[in-house]
Amino acid sequence: MEQVLNIIKNETLTYNQQVLQLAGQAESTLNVLNIDEETKNLLDKEIICTMFEGNAPYRPRYIIPNYEVLMKKGCKFLDLDAPTDIWEATNSLLILYKHVPSITSYPVYLGNIDTLLEPFVKDEEEAYKAIKLYLKHIDRSLTDSFVHANIGPVDTKAGRLILKAMEELQCAVPNLTVKYDKDLTSKEFAKLCASTALVTAKPSFANHKMDVKDFGTEDYALASCYNGFIIGGGGYTLVRLVLSRLAETAESVEDFLENKLPFAAKKMLEYIDERTKFLVEEAAFFKSNFLVKEGFIKKELFTGMFGMVGLAEAVNHLLKATNQEDRFGHSKVANDLGIKIIETLNDIVTSYKSKYVECFNGNHVLHAQVGIDTDTGISPGCRIPVGEEPELFEHIIQSAPYHKYFFNGIGDIFVFEETYKNNLEAIINVIDGAFESGIRYTSVYSDSCDVVRVTGYLVKKSEVAELESGKAVKNNATVFGMNAKNGAKAFDRRLRK
Repeated sequence: MEQVLNIIKNETLTYNQQVLQLAGQAESTLNVLNIDEETKNLLDKEIICTMFEGNAPYRPRYIIPNYEVLMKKGCKFLDLDAPTDIWEATNSLLILYKHVPSITSYPVYLGNIDTLLEPFVKDEEEAYKAIKLYLKHIDRSLTDSFVHANIGPVDTKAGRLILKAMEELQCAVPNLTVKYDKDLTSKEFAKLCASTALVTAKPSFANHKMDVKDFGTEDYALASCYNGFIIGGGGYTLVRLVLSRLAETAESVEDFLENKLPFAAKKMLEYIDERTKFLVEEAAFFKSNFLVKEGFIKKELFTGMFGMVGLAEAVNHLLKATNQEDRFGHSKVANDLGIKIIETLNDIVTSYKSKYVECFNGNHVLHAQVGIDTDTGISPGCRIPVGEEPELFEHIIQSAPYHKYFFNGIGDIFVFEETYKNNLEAIINVIDGAFESGIRYTSVYSDSCDVVRVTGYLVKKSEVAELESGKAVKNNATVFGMNAKNGAKAFDRRLRK
């Protein structure tokens, strides 16, 4: 009752933010999952983290509609015909977005918006006006930075207009990723993406060649922070294993690798299945939602997500590494242990078959989770802790070996000095080199940006300042950014000069 009253009285929340938090409180009163005592113990110790999904899953965490269905057929449930011009296309998309749920109650994937809109770009001046209004509408109505769109890999008129509008609007929403392949993406378009990123912290760059190989199709999407899925599918649930806390229970490296890690991972896989079971067998979503009935999504393309965080801190604790030269990101011994932990975890996850997963060989998938706002002293995924980053080349070489295990999502963030705006070729060379080294996903921005990348999502530094002063702000993720700024030093990344 006290928590409900605190939400109602909180002056820093908008009305919609209050409604969402109150709904979460209602769901938390239920107890429908069958959880054994060993799993409850891991949950109580926050070694397994539920990611605030609630006690009764009633919609998938992440939904990745095939928006080409809307472009070709319209939508019967929403009484929408297939669009015939740029205004109908953007309007139909905006309508459909309001009906695509997720863990945030906002759509986490908006489509490969350049290819969706390209057929309707006839007059570029008119198309730019429509696209700019479309993006402004998204920022003002889908007020959550986990809302994510894709462009690329091919240079299009629509893609260029989208980047132009992004730079002009300076909005934190939507998040944006370009699928980049130096053999498919023109150098001019790549530079335009880099230029826009140095001003607005987007788009991020996804290694298209690597993703196509791992997904087995070009029909994949990057959603939410940087989460990879097959278009038409999604993620049932995301649960994460906090490796740093698990390491504190181990007596040695061997105990961690041979006992603690396999036990906790198995319990978490079973817990993921238990959440998925209720969603698939009990909840109404897959039985009645029009997205399923009209072919926008297919249950057989959904999987569970096995998240992990705190690898760096786990390694440092197990090795009792206090001096920087001995720590994760700097020491060969520490880096080798990090790889050993992820290899072990990958073997456990890929050997577990779920009756609810029909794609990815029946596996739940590994995910390098970007952290939550309450994390203190826990680095996202496999990242080197902020403040301990090595030189850029060493950083890329250290990080790259982890990326092959995480097609469902992993990434690194680099902040460049503003002078790089005059040397876009250097940014593209860094990205090309990183991708050739095995990096799957990377984000860049400059130190002068107001829009910044916190972990995987975007916020405006000016809005964080407003929230810190006690004012309400429209972006739901700003509170996460404020807490990550203070608790995880997310605004203090090493500046690359």
